[in-house]
Amino acid sequence: MEMSSSDKVGTKDLIRRCEFVRVIIQSLYSLGYWKSASLLEEESRIMLQSPEISLFQSQILEGKWDESIATLDCIRELSPEARNSAVFLILQQKFWEYLDRDDTSEALVILRGRMSQLGVDKGKLHMLACCIISRSKREEIGRKLKGGDESRRKLLNELRLIIPPSIMIPEGRLEHLAELALLLQHERCIYHNSPKDSISLYSDHHCGPDQIPTQTLQILHQHEHEVWYVQFSNKGDYLASSSRDYNAVIWTVAGDGDISLKHILRGHQKPVSLVAWSPDDKLLLTCGNRELVKVWDVQTGNCKVTIGKGSSGFSSCAWFPDSQRIVCGLCDNGICIYDLEGVEHDTWRGERMPKISDLSVTPDGMNLISICDEKDIRIYALEAKTERVISENQSIMSLFVSKDGQYLLVNLNNQEIHIWDVCGTWRVPLKYMGHKQGQYVIRSCFGGFDNAFVASGSEDAQVYIWHRQSCKLVAQLSGHSSMVNCVSWNPANPKLMASASDDCTIRIWGVQQARPSLKNHAHASHGTCI
Repeated sequence: MEMSSSDKVGTKDLIRRCEFVRVIIQSLYSLGYWKSASLLEEESRIMLQSPEISLFQSQILEGKWDESIATLDCIRELSPEARNSAVFLILQQKFWEYLDRDDTSEALVILRGRMSQLGVDKGKLHMLACCIISRSKREEIGRKLKGGDESRRKLLNELRLIIPPSIMIPEGRLEHLAELALLLQHERCIYHNSPKDSISLYSDHHCGPDQIPTQTLQILHQHEHEVWYVQFSNKGDYLASSSRDYNAVIWTVAGDGDISLKHILRGHQKPVSLVAWSPDDKLLLTCGNRELVKVWDVQTGNCKVTIGKGSSGFSSCAWFPDSQRIVCGLCDNGICIYDLEGVEHDTWRGERMPKISDLSVTPDGMNLISICDEKDIRIYALEAKTERVISENQSIMSLFVSKDGQYLLVNLNNQEIHIWDVCGTWRVPLKYMGHKQGQYVIRSCFGGFDNAFVASGSEDAQVYIWHRQSCKLVAQLSGHSSMVNCVSWNPANPKLMASASDDCTIRIWGVQQARPSLKNHAHASHGTCI
C-alpha cells in the first residue's frame, strides 16, 4: 500500500492524497459501486486495505475465529493492548455463538482458556460465567444471542474502534466527515432557523437575518392592563396570556400564524402572574399573584377546579407529564402536588423549607426544578429522592426548562441570562447579555428550529434574541412602548414568536415575507438584526 505523506490535495495542503483516495474507495464500496471502487484502486495504485485486513474481515464474517486471531497476530502495527482487546471481542463472539447453540461445555472451555489469560476485567468474565449457568441471566443482560452476519458485522464495527484507523478505516468515514462539515456550518450560522436538510454539499452554507422573526405581524389588544405572561401551547395551536387585569386569555393560532380570540378566562381576584399548558394541551393552569391556581378546559373555557382555597396563595405552578398532576410553589415556603380534583397528594412544608419563587418539572417527570431563596436552583430527582443545588451569585428572577428537559434557563437581576445543563456536567453556564433587567421579573425562552436561539424580554421595551451556541446577540426588536415581561416561541413554527408587555399588548413576530399586511396595528415596527 503506497503511503506518501508529502503528496497532498486541497488548497490548504492539509489532506494526504492516499488517505483521501482510501476513504473515497471505502465510500464507493459501501454505496454498492464495486466496479468503480475496484477501478479506482487499480488506477491510483492505492488499496483500501491490506490483504491481511481483507482476509481478517472475511474470517470474522465466516466465523473462523482461530484463523482470524492468527491473522490478527500478523498485523505488526497493532499494540499488545489493542491485540488483547480485539482477541477478547472475537472470543466473546465465539462464546456467545456456542451458548446460542446451547453448547455450554464448549463455551466454558473458551471462558476458562484463552479469555481468562487476556488480563481483562474479571467482572466481565464473571458476568459471562453467570450466563452459562442461568438462561434468565442471559436475558437479563440483554444480549441477543444470534449468530450469523448481523452480530458478526456488529463485531467488525467494534473491532474497528480498537484497531488503528490507518490499518482498518472506520465504517462510513467519508460520510461521517461530510456530515461533520455540514453540522459545523449549521452550528456556525447564527441565523439558521430551518430544517437541516436545507444544507447542501454543493455550496458553503449561510443564512441571512430574514430567517429570524423580527417583523410585527399582529398586535393583540384584548387585555386592559399590563400583560405579564404569554405562552404558546405545546403543539403550537394556541396561545395563552395573563395580565394585571385579573384575566387570562386563550387565543387560537391559525395555520398561517394569524391569532384570534378564543376565550377570556375570568374568575381571579388578583392579577394573574402566569399560565401553564398541560402536556396534552387540553387544560390550562392560571396562577394568581399570591392567590389561587385555577384549571381551565381549553375547548369550553370553563373552570374545572380551583386549587388552594384557604392557603396563603401560590407563587408558581407546573404540570407533570401525565397531564393529571400539578405541582405548586406556596407563598409561605412549601411545595404541594395536587390531582385534577384539587386533592393534595404530597407536600413539602415547614420552617426549613426555602422560599420558592419559580418551579418546573422536566418533560420526563424525573426532576422537579425550583428557584429557592432567590439565588439557588434546586434540582430534585423525584424517584431517587436526591437533590443537587446550583448557586448563582445574583438573584434569579425566572426559570425556563427546555422541551427536551436537558437544559434550564434563568434570568438574573444583574442583566445576565444563564443556561445550565440539568444533568450537572457543566462547571460554568452559557451567558447572554445585552438586555436590561434589574428589579422586575423578565422571562426568557428557548426557540427557533432545534431550539437554536434564546429570546428574552427587557426593561427597555425591547425583545432580544441570541444565537444559543455562540451566545451572540442576533436581533433586537422594537415596537413595544413599555417593559417586555415575557416572550414565547411557537414550538411548531420556528418563525413565529410572541411577546407580552406592560403597554397592555401582545405582539406577534414573524419573518419579513410571512404576511403582506399588519393586523391590529397602525404604526409598523421592525426588529434590527445585529
